[in-house]
Amino acid sequence: MERGSLTSDGLCVAEGFHLMEEALRSPCEVEAVIASDTAAPRMQGDFISVPDDIFSVIASTETTQGVLTLVRPPEASLDAMFAGVALLLVLDGVQDPGNAGTLLRAAEAFGASGVLVAKGTVNPWNPKALRASAGSAFRVPVLRDATPEMLEGRGARVWATLPHGSAETNPDFSMATVLIIGSEARGVSREWAAVAEALTIPTSGVESLNAAMAGTILLYEASRQRRA
Repeated sequence: MERGSLTSDGLCVAEGFHLMEEALRSPCEVEAVIASDTAAPRMQGDFISVPDDIFSVIASTETTQGVLTLVRPPEASLDAMFAGVALLLVLDGVQDPGNAGTLLRAAEAFGASGVLVAKGTVNPWNPKALRASAGSAFRVPVLRDATPEMLEGRGARVWATLPHGSAETNPDFSMATVLIIGSEARGVSREWAAVAEALTIPTSGVESLNAAMAGTILLYEASRQRRA
C-alpha cells in the first residue's frame, strides 16, 4: 500500500489515540485496532497487539503513539450531497495535507453537505490530512476524482476564490452553494474557474490567504447567512 492511500480493501490507516477514538465514535466501520506492546496497557476493548519493532515499520510517523486504526471511510453520494439547500466544498489541487485536513474539519464545523476532491489534490486519507481533520474525515462525505461536470443541472450557485474576483462584498450563500478552493501555488484551475463566479476575500496588508484560511472564512460566512 502506498503511504497515504487506501488499502486494497478500501481502508484508511488512522494513527494515534485521538483518531482511534474519533473513528470508534463515528458511523464508520472499524476493521481493526492495532497497538504496539508498549501502548497495549493503555488500550481498552478489542485490539491486536504487535511487537514495538514491527509496529514501527507499519507506522508512518517517526514519533508514534503506538496505535493505529483501520477504518472504512464513509460512503458518499453526490445526490445526497445536493439534497436540500446544499453547501459543497471543492478542493481543486490543494496539495498541502494540513490545509486539506483543516478544510475537512471546517466543512464539518460549518455544516457543509460534502466535499469534492478534484484531480491533483492530496489524498484526503494521507496521515497528515487525517490528523489535521481531527476526525472530521470520518464524518464528512467525500468524493474523489471530482469534475466540473458533476455540478451540471444541480441548480447550485458556484463560486471560485480568485485573486481578482467579484467586487461584491455580500455574496449570497443562503441558496444551494458550491465553494471552490484552489491550489496553494496556482489557485483555481481553468476548468473549474470556467463553471464558477469569481470571488475574492477582501484583505488588508496581505495579498492573499492560504487555502485553509480562505475556505474556512467562506464556510463560516455561508453558515452565518443560513442561521440568520
